[in-house]
Amino acid sequence: MTALATIGALLPLALGYEGAGIISKGLGVTVIGGLISSTLLTLLIVPIVYEILMKLRRKPKTLAE
Repeated sequence: MTALATIGALLPLALGYEGAGIISKGLGVTVIGGLISSTLLTLLIVPIVYEILMKLRRKPKTLAE
């Protein structure tokens, strides 16, 4: 939720409204890109990798068990 609020606040800066300069526009785009990528990494990639590693760690049951 905080990432969405920050992206919403930086959107006018990234789009160049309010007379934003080249540096400000680039900064807005960079921060928004970082927020989107970190959110996707946290919500999707890390849990998927965790599940894969946990499945590899579990040993298959043998017939004797």
